[in-house]
Amino acid sequence: MNIYKILNDITLYIENNLENKISYEKIAKMMGVNEYTMKRIFSVLCGIPLGEYIRKRRLSAATSDLLDKKEKVIDVAIKYQYENATSFSRAFESFHGIKPSKVTPYIKLKEFPRIIFEEKKIINHDIEYSIVELDELILYGTGFITDNKNIKKNAPTFFQSIEKKYQNDYGPIKYGMISYQNNERKNCLSYFVLYDKKIPGLKKITIPKSRYLKFKILSQNAKDIQEMSFKFYHEFLPSCKYNLKETPELEYYHDNMTDFLVPII
Repeated sequence: MNIYKILNDITLYIENNLENKISYEKIAKMMGVNEYTMKRIFSVLCGIPLGEYIRKRRLSAATSDLLDKKEKVIDVAIKYQYENATSFSRAFESFHGIKPSKVTPYIKLKEFPRIIFEEKKIINHDIEYSIVELDELILYGTGFITDNKNIKKNAPTFFQSIEKKYQNDYGPIKYGMISYQNNERKNCLSYFVLYDKKIPGLKKITIPKSRYLKFKILSQNAKDIQEMSFKFYHEFLPSCKYNLKETPELEYYHDNMTDFLVPII
């Protein structure tokens, strides 16, 4: 499977249907995975969530209608699948920095081009893994709000501070977990450290029974874990046929190693 050819087919399909309803189900079938996994792959490899990509392409295309064809704002809004002129105007101004009613040939507007990949690019996904099934996990932990820019620095510092606070009484931290802003999982929202025992003051978190792809990391170093996560999403996932499950990935720390656990259906 050449994932980059498939992505080019997907962005072409989107391009040809900017004025129509775009089927996420059809895009998922083009990729051979479920909708959730498709959104994750698209987000990782294209660097933008699918819904945001479609929105920006439509708002880019709308400018030519407003400039060249002198169409009414309401007509352009409906054409590009907005329910009304108000929601379209709000989105247009947020993207271009100007109301659609104020567009003239002398105004500088943004253009978000169609994404096109070099199809000869090869993904190396020679990564060892196994499939395991874990029963429901009852964990207790704490976390903090973060983002993609700061998590690599803040997560290790937070981990060390919590471990120092609780290790003498409760032993080492057992799990790490990242939550995301939405189902496309492009932008992280928070980072948690978790224990497998009840600890006063820590939040109870239930992880449902699931199958996981398990990738063994021979250290508990944050840099090594981040490297494995990157390899999984950028090299392994785009060329595999596993469907992701809408539960968090986990990091299980044991015996000076880390199991990177990705839930699958």
